[in-house]
Amino acid sequence: MTAEDATTVAKWMDAWMMVPKAPGGRLELGRFADPIYFLGQPISWQPNPGQLFAAVTVPTGFVTDFASIPAIFWSYLRPDGKYAYAAIVHDYLYWMQQRPREEADQILKFAMQDFNINSATVLAIYEAVHLFGGSAWRNNADLKARGEKRILKPEKWPEDPRVTWAEWKKRPDVFA
Repeated sequence: MTAEDATTVAKWMDAWMMVPKAPGGRLELGRFADPIYFLGQPISWQPNPGQLFAAVTVPTGFVTDFASIPAIFWSYLRPDGKYAYAAIVHDYLYWMQQRPREEADQILKFAMQDFNINSATVLAIYEAVHLFGGSAWRNNADLKARGEKRILKPEKWPEDPRVTWAEWKKRPDVFA
């Protein structure tokens, strides 16, 4: 390879590395009667250049409520807003707790930026989660310790649209 070829390849690689990573997988969902959802296919988040976190893959069947935004704020920030994809990734990280909470919150922020959410909304959601997410983190740890599961077997998804998450999660045969 000539020096000119090496320079061309290096420039191409530099340009490729600077392209923001697209989210992995389209958002395919099932819903319980209450506003609780489960993924119909996996989704993922990839770090962009300079973001020093490992990629996240949320598996098929993961159960989420999207963004856990108090109802009083829904006229401004809906749970299923443009940031719902990022919120699912964050919910998964909060449920699994295999990474520090601070890392999960930072990934939420980066994932929202990947969706071109305006900076005021990113800041509002990130700060709220960063300041008040500790109770959700602890609640998830408590629920897991008591045996709750959040990943459904694909062949065990509810067919009846009237069934609630509270009813469905009592069935031990539906979890992966």
